[in-house]
Amino acid sequence: MGKGKRQMKDLLFSSFPQNLLIRKPSIGAILFFVVLFVFIVIYRPLNVHKAGVFSFNFTMLAYCAIISIVEMLAATIISRTNCFFPKGNWTITSEILSVVLLLLFIGISAYFAGFVMEPASSRWNLPTFFDSFSRAILVGIIPVTLPTLFNIRYAFARETFQSYQPNNKPQDSQGALINIESKAKKEHLNFYPHEFLFAESKGNYVIFHLIRQNAPLHITIRNSISEIETQLSTIPHFMRTHRAFIVNLNKITSRKGNALGYRLSLANCKDIVPVSRQNARQFEQLMS
Repeated sequence: MGKGKRQMKDLLFSSFPQNLLIRKPSIGAILFFVVLFVFIVIYRPLNVHKAGVFSFNFTMLAYCAIISIVEMLAATIISRTNCFFPKGNWTITSEILSVVLLLLFIGISAYFAGFVMEPASSRWNLPTFFDSFSRAILVGIIPVTLPTLFNIRYAFARETFQSYQPNNKPQDSQGALINIESKAKKEHLNFYPHEFLFAESKGNYVIFHLIRQNAPLHITIRNSISEIETQLSTIPHFMRTHRAFIVNLNKITSRKGNALGYRLSLANCKDIVPVSRQNARQFEQLMS
């Protein structure tokens, strides 16, 4: 029984590709709108009908547009606030929770969208709410879960482990002092390449994790991770492994994961740095 629970836990927290609706909210919302509208117009599921004097197609167009906008906002919030995944490690549990949350937003938005199309006096009651809510979820579950179903084959991808010998020699970096520019002129940061472990984006700031005199050092700079990536582009063993992380490849002691992404351990560091699925192959090539 204990082994079964452990296997279930490992499965639920194993890496999984992020739903396209969340990974790319704008593009995902457009695809969501198209699939939803075409499906409703062609099949007319659950006896959906026009509202008032409006035609059926116009009614569905308005409903789908409003619901798609709300879906995009919800997906953007999940994507930008790291609601369900620590350090960028998206899991099956993250995917399930996000799909449920998106469906809840879709159901609620469908109810309030009706106020635009129908008299408000006829909608302020629980039966109407539950009717709109349930219909929207039953119809919306198709475009929301399609990306997840497409990626389900990755759920059972076997994880691998690889250890590395980090390069901690400071002499190969002396004379190559790096100067990081900040949007706040009062902030300054200089370090040698061998002192750099990784950089992590936090909103409008980037946290630099350094090792100096055998002690960890964290320095926060006001800037974007993309701008920092540009400033560090001359260092060949610095790689942006994730949209929020840049890592010193010479400091990696091990990697765990698969083609969906990796979790990196670094020398003199307790933090885990992610490698996204999009960057996994490039990472493998550089580390080989």
